[in-house]
Amino acid sequence: MKMKELPELERPYEKLEMYGEKALSDAELLAIIIKTGTREETAVQLAQKLLSLNNTTAENLNYLNTLTIQELMLQKGIGKVKAIQLKAVGEIAVRMFKTSSYKKAVIKYPQDLAKMLMSDLKLQKEEVVKVAVLNSRNEILKIEDVAKGTINIVEIPIKDILYEPIRMKAPKFILVHNHPSGDPSPSNTDILYTEKINNMAKEIGLEMLDHLIIGNMKYTSVFTEIALLEKRMMNT
Repeated sequence: MKMKELPELERPYEKLEMYGEKALSDAELLAIIIKTGTREETAVQLAQKLLSLNNTTAENLNYLNTLTIQELMLQKGIGKVKAIQLKAVGEIAVRMFKTSSYKKAVIKYPQDLAKMLMSDLKLQKEEVVKVAVLNSRNEILKIEDVAKGTINIVEIPIKDILYEPIRMKAPKFILVHNHPSGDPSPSNTDILYTEKINNMAKEIGLEMLDHLIIGNMKYTSVFTEIALLEKRMMNT
């Protein structure tokens, strides 16, 4: 059955106009972006098929955001234009969330920042390094992407990590990066590199509040791990 053959109030466009966007399912919202289906499937059925391919722990719409243009195009009925449109809409959603959630948010505990960044970082296939720049009241001034790709955090010059807090003349910062494996446990190099950054920050009058590692729905505070290691050493 073609879209135009469906009852009028079962068509996504008409349904949204009549009842509002919140009345639509994920597949119906996607169908509005996809616009057209194939000879065999309506846009809604194509959207449902895309969502049903999710074999990860991510929610359906978050799952779509992890797919590349090439992976989207593997699905019959999704050409380059539709794949690009889906990626663009996904990025708009991410940026809208960031704008509303980060601006002037107060970080009372490291987990506050970890929760903010979890949805953005938990499913990244590449390592992403960010610096959250804070004012004296622990309000977020900016979250800056320092590096992204097939890199190891220890390969990033420390001056690149400290650049944005220095440029903004901010007193505090928190370093954040993800482990694409999903396991946020810090390596020995993570710990040693964190200590180097912290020491250099102190030398120039910056306060490093923590280094957070984000995994899949969990995170680790490197500062807490360092404190635990120091405690064990004192007890031996």
